[in-house]
Amino acid sequence: MSRYEIRIGGFGGQGIVTMAVVIGESSSLFDKKYVVQTQSYGPEARGGASKSEIVISDEEIDYPKVIAPDVFIAMSRAAYLEYVHGLKENGVLIIDSDLVNVESELPQGVRVYRVPATRIADQEVRSKQTTNVVMMGAFAAITKAISIDGLRHQMEERWPKFVKINHLALELGIKAGEKALAGES
Repeated sequence: MSRYEIRIGGFGGQGIVTMAVVIGESSSLFDKKYVVQTQSYGPEARGGASKSEIVISDEEIDYPKVIAPDVFIAMSRAAYLEYVHGLKENGVLIIDSDLVNVESELPQGVRVYRVPATRIADQEVRSKQTTNVVMMGAFAAITKAISIDGLRHQMEERWPKFVKINHLALELGIKAGEKALAGES
């Protein structure tokens, strides 16, 4: 992996920034990669458009911004429409299929994986607050860009009081990602 770029978009309150921070920490601390994480969100914060980006590399990172994402994780339709531009040809688009419909605006030459992250968090984990953890598991399973053990470790470090529920959300996300990868979404 020379330079791997990830964009995550959603609305404020979905844990978009936290997701990027945990992915970045996992890559850096556990997988021993160079990582830069940036974020932007509107003044309305909760409920408004939110974007977080991560650059992962085996070498020092000379430019901290995402130029053309290898992966875009879209967790809201508004974020999808606003941030899908620039996704690399043959890039990976992972959408929360409960909140994002992309059929009419699908970029050419990208691989789309549909993950019902909100439904899994709400109905199976019984906590909508774990939607971002479900999506991190799906991302790890689909892309293999970060280690699942590293994600588990960082979640335990970051949220020690919620280890059990987050492990469940992560495992269900991994399964959903594997199903999407197999074309069963």
